[in-house]
Amino acid sequence: MKFFLLWLLLFLALHLAAITTGDSLGDVQFLYLGFVGANLSVDDTATITSNGLLELTNGTLDSKGHAFYPSPLHFLTPNGKVHSFSVTFVFGIRSSYLSMTRQGLAFVVAPTKNFSDALPNQYLGLTNIVKNNNSMNHFFAIELDTVQNVEFKDIDSNHVGIDINGLNSIQSHTVGYYDDLSGSFHNLSLNSGNAMQVWVDYSGEAKQINVTIASLEMEKPAKSLISSTFDLSTVIQETAYIGFSSSTDEIDSRHYILGWSFSMNRPAPKIDIAKLPKLPRNGQKPRSKLSEIILPIATTSFITAVGAGIILLLRRRMLYAELKEDWEVEFGPHRFSFKDLYHATEGFKNKNLLGAGGFGKVYKGVLKSSKLEIAVKRVSHESRQGMKEFISEVVSIGHIRHRNLVQLLGYCRRKGELLLVYDYMSNGSLDKYLYSVQGKDTLNWAKRFWIIKGIASGLLYLHEKWEKVVIHRDIKASNVLLDSVMNGRLGDFGLARLYDHGTDLQTTHAVGTMGYMAPELICTGKASPPTDVFAFGIFLLEVTCGKRPVNHSIDDDRAVLVDWVLKHWREGSLTDTVDTRLCGDYNVDEACLVLKLGLLCSHPFTNERPNMQQVMQYLDRELPVPELTHADMSFDVLSLMQDESFDPFTLSSSIGTISSISGGR
Repeated sequence: MKFFLLWLLLFLALHLAAITTGDSLGDVQFLYLGFVGANLSVDDTATITSNGLLELTNGTLDSKGHAFYPSPLHFLTPNGKVHSFSVTFVFGIRSSYLSMTRQGLAFVVAPTKNFSDALPNQYLGLTNIVKNNNSMNHFFAIELDTVQNVEFKDIDSNHVGIDINGLNSIQSHTVGYYDDLSGSFHNLSLNSGNAMQVWVDYSGEAKQINVTIASLEMEKPAKSLISSTFDLSTVIQETAYIGFSSSTDEIDSRHYILGWSFSMNRPAPKIDIAKLPKLPRNGQKPRSKLSEIILPIATTSFITAVGAGIILLLRRRMLYAELKEDWEVEFGPHRFSFKDLYHATEGFKNKNLLGAGGFGKVYKGVLKSSKLEIAVKRVSHESRQGMKEFISEVVSIGHIRHRNLVQLLGYCRRKGELLLVYDYMSNGSLDKYLYSVQGKDTLNWAKRFWIIKGIASGLLYLHEKWEKVVIHRDIKASNVLLDSVMNGRLGDFGLARLYDHGTDLQTTHAVGTMGYMAPELICTGKASPPTDVFAFGIFLLEVTCGKRPVNHSIDDDRAVLVDWVLKHWREGSLTDTVDTRLCGDYNVDEACLVLKLGLLCSHPFTNERPNMQQVMQYLDRELPVPELTHADMSFDVLSLMQDESFDPFTLSSSIGTISSISGGR
């Protein structure tokens, strides 16, 4: 019996927090070496695993999880200043895909542990669209983020940041540490799957926030990664909870806390890494080698069976054979095996076919290992586009990260066949909602305006914010996909062209979809950011009016959408063009703004069109839309095109393209 009690005490000492609470001055200290039996407040996907890991997210897509110390702590001194405090924790991020995770986690000090109204994805389970950066939030957080979100002005997709009341960090830095001897900076990757240790120290007297991070086996570096002066007494209230928040999006990421210590008015207890629980396996489980072991053994006894086995093996290899060349090494996206994609789509059966077009067929699939829903674009042999366009898409989409662009997850190549793996957009393409049967699946105005602003943000990123200029060349409603929370995402980059910033654009043959193609593109074949802006202007009119750019069933002034809207603008009846499916339930000011901006963007003369930076400023009401004058808008698109011997009624099928990636999703 004594031996059992001693063993139990030793077990508790190794696995439970050592907690010390002090007087009214807020003197508190605790240490968790694993979390078996720990009394924490957890919600949503957060849980404590059997081996003592605090698992904040469990791989569920678009999820969030929180874990908090159960009791609020007294942070303020009698004179209203925040006590000095120190935090240390060990974390790890894992996924079914090596070096590919999404979103992140944060240590947080907040007045409440109820974050039920917070969103997952880029909001890390801390806030939402309306509450972000609201001074009434009263939270302080240290974020560890694996996605570069343009809306929060993130510096990169591998950073640590100091957040006050929102996710626009007051200071951030690429993850890494400074060497104590040389002083040089060493990068670390949050996507590595390795456990890392973080130290957060706040000096109430100096009002100084220091954040340090290092590999698990390292001692705390002498120089902090981030050092910022900020008076937390303006943010943290008298009593506040401390803990962690985390979220995921379309990748099955798992966020873990292995150990945690905290102290007020003294250094946090050191974490003994030898006593921490182990992280689970990173990446997919290794495949069984059983068949490869049994087959050689069987050959010695059953010659006939060997022959049959060899024939079967050759047939399987031919079925799953792939092609890989040296040039693929330098490109970043994850490569999938054809076997995984074959099984994910149930052998590319017709029941999983989402759509087909000029660049091949698209199938829905579910990866067996992670249960992740994907869309696989399988390029047909008779495709009009080949390897050059495929490589362009792999390079461009595989490196671009933006919440309003469809994410390329990976690819596969076979002899004579190309496959691209994308996020599956569960709500399909936007045109399905614009042209649905009356009253069925119709989008309200608020959602339409939100989608418009999202696509504008994505296009601005392509034109001006990414390391290269990306010209999409096929912007239209059918290429805008809607994710699970109805965010608009621009997809199908099969026609995209990349250029270095500041270089002259090259003339190519005119490609795109008639009705969205700028006059100068049809005449010269030179695609440019202004030609994308023209197509975006037509897209604005299409979403607001609920009509296609060219109507082949009529031959009056309603045939070309931009001319029809322009006619109503001249007559002072612009609101008569708003989609009748809305039944008058829309914001008139916003609708008129979008219609005028659509006319401005689709102006036949490039010098009259705004760039995407200006478009975003107009949509965000940072700048007023320039007043349209009858002199500036005295044009007729149909007449202009027919003067150049281009008729949209006869050329739409020959120049236009059918989107293969977005058409059926």
